[in-house]
Amino acid sequence: MFRCFPSTCVLYGASILIIFFWCLMWMHHVITIIYAKSKLYKKLKLCPESPSYVGVSIIKPLMGFDPNLLSNLETFFTMDYDCYEILFCVAEEGDPAIKVVNSLLDKFPTVDAKLFVGNSVVGVNPKINNMQSGYAVAKHPLILISDSGIRMKPDTLKDMVEHMTDKVGLVHQLPFVCDKDDTLVSIMEQIFFGTCHARFYLLANLLNLNCVTGMSLLVRKSLLDEVGGLQSFGSYLAEDFFIGKSLRDRGWKLQVSAYPALQNATGYGMDYFRNRLKRWIKLRLKMVPFVTFLEPFTQSLLIGFLASWAGTYLFAWNPVAVFMVHIFLWFICDWTMFTIVHNGPLRISRFVFLVVWLLREVDSNFLFMSALADPSIVWRDKAFRVSWGGLTEKITEK
Repeated sequence: MFRCFPSTCVLYGASILIIFFWCLMWMHHVITIIYAKSKLYKKLKLCPESPSYVGVSIIKPLMGFDPNLLSNLETFFTMDYDCYEILFCVAEEGDPAIKVVNSLLDKFPTVDAKLFVGNSVVGVNPKINNMQSGYAVAKHPLILISDSGIRMKPDTLKDMVEHMTDKVGLVHQLPFVCDKDDTLVSIMEQIFFGTCHARFYLLANLLNLNCVTGMSLLVRKSLLDEVGGLQSFGSYLAEDFFIGKSLRDRGWKLQVSAYPALQNATGYGMDYFRNRLKRWIKLRLKMVPFVTFLEPFTQSLLIGFLASWAGTYLFAWNPVAVFMVHIFLWFICDWTMFTIVHNGPLRISRFVFLVVWLLREVDSNFLFMSALADPSIVWRDKAFRVSWGGLTEKITEK
């Protein structure tokens, strides 16, 4: 009769679990590549009876200056959409963004656009505080919250409104990055948002899960007003997640636009980018801890190492060969996803992509451990403490 010693049973069970999870990750790759190919940059087929496009109030919270700010904001003045207003919100007098906005107001006098200076403190979230003056005067039924670093294509707003069907309460965009310069941080940022982040973002949307990011989201104003407006989310640093949660809890669907949100801020280094990713990890750990603790096992190097060991234990596979094939196929899948999300001529070669991709894969595990080691969050020169569930309190000025 077969006897299984406790240690042997544990190793055997762990190996089976690892191989099963490994197979799930390959299914994840295939499904999201197919979904991205069928979803992104595809216009909706509307019926002839489709209603006319409703008005949109665009709230742009601004803080500080970067070299691309003028060109980014200008794209919102030249959109192919008939009825919209732009509400620029700046927290403090003397902010360099004010001069940029005023120059655009002079250049496009026929566009319905206004500038508001000064915020209303309704919570710990500085972005929510900054947007209060614009939200208070928004006159259209749809609200587009759009970060300062977003660049808008002429037909993107129209596509987002088309996705706002009867049962949809919020339309958001897959975050991506414009082709900027050839610095390491710009390339790594684009690879991150075009591979790992895109895979999980699209899968969450496919499974109808809440994956909203606040850099560009279109929401029905009436649904926000039902719960007290934007200020109701001022107690959370991740206001985008809780706006999405509020809508889902009331039976509304969340939908991703066919066009990615094009981030085009510049003038920052690798530390800024890495701190941004660490901040997101820390927030996810407090809001969805179980899922977040699984994240390291979804990264290519760790799951590849574990699968190599499990394959050797169960099937006597060559661990080095398994790991090398695993990394090669993972690279091919990520390259494929990147080309789909990018949707145009690439500025980087496959070799450059491979080198930076490997650096990012290695760094991802260090980022996660660093986020675990220091749970405090620094954002916009302020330090915050996030409790389990997402409620936030400000610690001190930095």
